[in-house]
Amino acid sequence: MATTMRARIQTLDIIRGVAVMGILALNIYAMGGPNNMYLNPTAYGGADGINWFAWAFNFVFMESKFRSLFSIMFGASTLLVIERATAKSDSPALRHYARMFWLIVFGFLHYWFIWWGDILVLYGIIGLLVFLFRNVSVKWLIGWALALIGMGMAFALSINLLYMQAADPSLGAEDRVALEQQIEAVEEWTSADPKYIERDLETFRGSYGSIVQERFVDERWKPLGGVFFTGPETLGLFLIGMALFKSGFLTGEWSRQRYRKWALVTFAIAIPANLYLLWVQVESGYAPRTLFSVSIGYSTPFDILMAIGWAALVTMLAMGNLESPIAQRVGAAGRMAFTNYLMTSAVMTTIFYGYGLGLYGQFSRAGLYLFVFGMWALMLLWSKPWLDRFYYGPLEWIWRSLSRFSLQPMRKSA
Repeated sequence: MATTMRARIQTLDIIRGVAVMGILALNIYAMGGPNNMYLNPTAYGGADGINWFAWAFNFVFMESKFRSLFSIMFGASTLLVIERATAKSDSPALRHYARMFWLIVFGFLHYWFIWWGDILVLYGIIGLLVFLFRNVSVKWLIGWALALIGMGMAFALSINLLYMQAADPSLGAEDRVALEQQIEAVEEWTSADPKYIERDLETFRGSYGSIVQERFVDERWKPLGGVFFTGPETLGLFLIGMALFKSGFLTGEWSRQRYRKWALVTFAIAIPANLYLLWVQVESGYAPRTLFSVSIGYSTPFDILMAIGWAALVTMLAMGNLESPIAQRVGAAGRMAFTNYLMTSAVMTTIFYGYGLGLYGQFSRAGLYLFVFGMWALMLLWSKPWLDRFYYGPLEWIWRSLSRFSLQPMRKSA
């Protein structure tokens, strides 16, 4: 039993390690240049040759897939913590809600003082609901997840109603102004309009004080708005993670053949669908409305399928190789996912923002991957040696100590 349990924990850690590394391949666009380049290849960073290929490859295989995988793993890990606390009669409700409270605090500090793309506030707030689903069966977890994800898709695609209403010639002037403001808020993230690009470049090439002024003073509670927009989908992904954990999928309990089948089936469905959606975006001339609808709405079910496919593929490759050096290092990066996620933000913003090396907007889309590869190497190099000496990553230790209201053991004995 001890060997089985050890394998299960390692499998979770390895998948989580892949997820935290993969999410950087997406976040790098919003860290190293104008955020419009995240969805629109024509906005910045190059739209032809290897740069276009990088955007297309990201859309088909990575964009939203690793974010979904990261969310799935958060749901699974949270359930694991609840189950362990329950087994020890260690006040599972108190432990859970304390963990989520401090995660929200960490998230706001991250957003205010390091990087605007924080997801911890969202995870902490939506995570408060996870405890209510701890005893729900796999079947009902999946049912709830599908309903919530469908709700999130409907909300995201409602943007099309704004365009339809704005095209109505009988619309009053006051209503038209209101609609155009809402549409502009969407296109600010997807348009190649130079006015958005220049404003972004000016902001993040500025001083630390000016950047913090915008986030901590002018838009202090902005992360809460993201909770309403992406909350249903995020909770749905958490529940999928819980279902996959309970079913044994994420704990390495299935056969290698079954994981291979899941990887093949999910990829066989998702890749052609995403290739078609890629073509839709190209054919639209990268219209902001199309980019938003496809990336935030229509691609959602295929993104989630591919996230599950990635988890199946990683687990299949890891089975029988848990003691290999690469599995050990990826697993260590996964055990320290919280630290590695926040450390990545700190390192990358220091490299790119005006108060650091000032390289913001200086690299092409493909060129930014040099920093991704470098950060991956750093995660793999430092995580295992740290965990050879300590029980937890530094921020995991702080989070655990705060959640348990006492300092936890940190250094391993010789």
